[in-house]
Amino acid sequence: MSKQGKLKIIPLGGLGEVGKNMTAYEFQNQILVVDTGIMFPKNDMLGIDYIVPDFEYLRQKADKVVGIVITHGHEDHIGAIHHVLSEISVPVYATPLTRGLIEVKLARNNVAKAMLNTVEAGGSVNIGPFKVEFFHVCHSIPDAVALGITTPAGLVVHMSDFKFDHTPVDGWPTDYAKLAEFSKRGVDLLLSDSTNSERPGWTPSEMVIEPAFDKVFTEAPGRVIVATFASLISRIQQVANAAAKHGRKMALAGSSMVDNVKIARKLGYLDIPDDVIIPLDQALQMQNHKVVLMCTGSQGEPSSIVGRLSAGTNRQFDLKPNDTVVLSSHPIPGNEESISKTINRLLRRGANVIYDAIAPVHVSGHASQEEQKLLLNMVKPKHFMPIHGELRQLKRHGMLAVEVGIPEENVIVVENGQVVELTGGKIKLGDRIPGGYVFVDGQSIGEVDYDIMRERGKLARNGIFLIDISVDKLNGRLLHDPEIITRGFVSPEDAEEMIPEVRKRIMETVNGGGMDNEKDIVNAVRSYLYEETKRKPMVLVTLSKG
Repeated sequence: MSKQGKLKIIPLGGLGEVGKNMTAYEFQNQILVVDTGIMFPKNDMLGIDYIVPDFEYLRQKADKVVGIVITHGHEDHIGAIHHVLSEISVPVYATPLTRGLIEVKLARNNVAKAMLNTVEAGGSVNIGPFKVEFFHVCHSIPDAVALGITTPAGLVVHMSDFKFDHTPVDGWPTDYAKLAEFSKRGVDLLLSDSTNSERPGWTPSEMVIEPAFDKVFTEAPGRVIVATFASLISRIQQVANAAAKHGRKMALAGSSMVDNVKIARKLGYLDIPDDVIIPLDQALQMQNHKVVLMCTGSQGEPSSIVGRLSAGTNRQFDLKPNDTVVLSSHPIPGNEESISKTINRLLRRGANVIYDAIAPVHVSGHASQEEQKLLLNMVKPKHFMPIHGELRQLKRHGMLAVEVGIPEENVIVVENGQVVELTGGKIKLGDRIPGGYVFVDGQSIGEVDYDIMRERGKLARNGIFLIDISVDKLNGRLLHDPEIITRGFVSPEDAEEMIPEVRKRIMETVNGGGMDNEKDIVNAVRSYLYEETKRKPMVLVTLSKG
C-alpha cells in the first residue's frame, strides 16, 4: 500500500533528559499528543518545584489538537496534564487506573471539567486521522500501555516505558502477540524507551523484590518505613503483601499516597485487605514492631516526608530508635547527591537505612539492552527513533538498533524540539521548534527563566551586598551615610570590619565626582570587595533623591 501525506513527530519532552515525556504527532494539520509529564528539578535549579515541557507549539495550534493519549500514570507522563488542559481543552484517553490517577491530579489542582475517556488494553480508538491501538506492556505500574498509531503516512509503534517481565506483580505480561502482529503489518517507525540502554542483560522481574522485603520485615526490630513514588502502585502492593505476611498493619503518609491508593483500590488494581490498611493516627499509637508506614521521599526531596524525617522537621511523626527506612526506587539522574545526604542524615538520627545499593528493594521498570534488542527483532521496524533518556542513552540505544540489523541511515537520534518527518515511507529531519524547560515555582509557571536561575545560583554561591543611598537632588551629594546590609557573603564580624571602607568608597564615588549613577557605585564596591576577598557577591544599590 502506498504511503500518503506527511507525518510529523514532534518531541516536546523526554529526549535528551529523563522526565517530562511528551510527544506530538501531526498529520494534515491535526495533532495527537502522547503523554504530558513533568521532570524533577536538578540540584542547581534552586527554588523550582518541577519542570513542564515547553508546549508553546501546541498552544499556538490549540484548535488543531484532536486529543491527548496517556500511556500510564507515572508523574513523568501525567504530571503536567492540568497545565496542558488549562490551555488546550481536548479529549484525553487513558486506561482505567491511569484515568483515575489523572482525576486525582485534576481535582487536586482545581481543574473542574475535563473530557476524560476510558480505553482498554487491546482496544482502539480513532482520533482525527489517527487510529490508535492500545496494547498492554509491563512497567512498574499496572495498566500501562504502548501504542500503535496508524496514519496514511505509515504505522508508528510508540512503546513508551516498558520491560519484558514474565512474572509481573499483577500477573499481566507484555502483549507479545500484538508486537508480532505489528511486525507482520510492517512498522514504518518504532519509538522506544532508552532509559536503561547502557545497562547490559535483562532487567530483573518485580518478583525478586519479595524475598528482599521478606528479609527486611523479618529482621526489623521496630517500625518499617518504606519510601517510594506515590504512583508506584505495584510496589505498594508488594509492601502490603509483606505487611500481611508478617502480621503488620500498613498506614499511608502523604496526601498523594493516600489519594492514589484510594483510587487504585477502588478500581481493583490494589488488593489490600481492609484489616491490613489502617489510618496513620492509629498506626502511630501501635507497637512499633506491628507497623509499616508507606510514604514519599525516595529521591531525597527536602519537602517530602522522608526528607523531613531526616531533618527532624516532620510534623505528624518523627523517627524512633530501631526504625528501618527502606528507599524503594532508583535515583533519578541528578538526584544522587540529595539521596546520599538524606541517607546520611537518617543514619545520624539512628535509623537503619536499606536502599538499592545494599539490597534488592527496587528493580527498574525499564527494559535493559537484551530486552531492547529483543523488541527490535520482534517488531522489525523500517526506521527507529530512541526516546526517553539523556543524549548518551539515546545514542547507545541507536547503536543497539544498528547491532541488530537496522541500517544506520534508518536510525534517527534527536533531542527535544527537533521535528522528524515520516513521508513516502522514509524519515528525515524537519524544522526545529522550542523544546526547553518551563519552570514551575509555586504559582509561577514559566515566569522564572534561565536569567533568574543564574541569579539564584550566584546568590547561593556568593551572597548579596545591599546598599541604600539617599542623595540631594540639587547637588547630587549624600544626605547621610549609606545603609549597608550583607547576607551570605562574609561573617557578621568580617562585614563590620569591611563596611567602613565600603562607605568610604561610596562617598568618594558620589561626592568626589558628583555622580549618582548606581552602576558607578556598584563597580566601586564590587572592585573593593574582590580586592579584599577574591569573591564576587551580588551588589545591589537603591538610590533615592531628596
